[in-house]
Amino acid sequence: MGTNLSFPKTEKFSEDGENDCLRYGLSSMQGWRATMEDAHAAHLDVDASTSFFGVYDGHGGKAVAKFCAKYLHLQVLKSKAYLDGDVAVSLQKAFFRMDEMMQGQRGWRELAALGDKMNKFNGMMEGLIRSPRGNNGNCQSDDWTFEEGPHSNFAGPTSGSTACVAIVKNNQLFIANAGDSRCVLSRKGQAYNLTRDHKPDLAIEKERILKAGGFIHAGRVNGSLNLARAIGDVEFKQNKFLSVETQIVTANPDINIVDLCDEDEFMVLACDGIWDCMSSQQLVDFVRQELLLETKLSAVCERVLDRCLAPSITIGEGCDNMTMILVQFRKPSQFMPQQKSNTLQMKQN
Repeated sequence: MGTNLSFPKTEKFSEDGENDCLRYGLSSMQGWRATMEDAHAAHLDVDASTSFFGVYDGHGGKAVAKFCAKYLHLQVLKSKAYLDGDVAVSLQKAFFRMDEMMQGQRGWRELAALGDKMNKFNGMMEGLIRSPRGNNGNCQSDDWTFEEGPHSNFAGPTSGSTACVAIVKNNQLFIANAGDSRCVLSRKGQAYNLTRDHKPDLAIEKERILKAGGFIHAGRVNGSLNLARAIGDVEFKQNKFLSVETQIVTANPDINIVDLCDEDEFMVLACDGIWDCMSSQQLVDFVRQELLLETKLSAVCERVLDRCLAPSITIGEGCDNMTMILVQFRKPSQFMPQQKSNTLQMKQN
């Protein structure tokens, strides 16, 4: 969220790629918002049989979203669970690891390097307190050892981000989601939601929020945040007597595992700026129609963004930042064989 511009920024960042198992296109657009707080990740070959995609929708600044885009997939890959073949557990651990890594001097410095320019009037930068940097802020190692410094006791950012990521590994699809970005699968033209939107009024979210000592007002956690799960947002995660899963706001992702079949055409990962304007089925119908005439997947994404962009800020929907990744599957029968695991029930929209 943020203040609006007088005229929307419609320039887009777009990208395409493909390998033997899939092809993808993506596009993002700032739109009417004064700043761009979305980030994304698209890595075709993180290992010999695996692709990774992620959409991160920041709030209160872009730093947390960019941090996740830079580091979350790396934490999945280095997890012992991933090396042991448990992709779902490695995804969950990676979500929690983002909050851990953003603490302390090194976390502060990395967020400062990724964030917006400092406000010269109040010295604030996306929820971070002004401080001299320990070095040039270029943190390439992922060992992430503790560092002494002026922000060694930094608890984490007050800004935050959703995280909706998908791993395609052989003939399986692993989805992890925290927040209201969404992943939708098109199976023979039918839209299936592979995630649920973590809104505060959702029964399971409301129960956790109230048990943790929070409250919901006007659909917002403690009258402030319109999400029940997110990475960052440290002020909602301060109860030392509760686990990370049971805090007022948690980074704990829902995990969905799907065995891909020949009827699976494509999936879409997108932030709520898209879903505010189109239902899951409407978007699947629109994409299928566009694919009859357009082969470049990023061009299809660009047309979705243009369709969703509000003609005026008075409209309401269509004024948010927008990011969309479209992944088209090649026939899973061509994939390498893999032993099946339990498939979670997909939720039809």
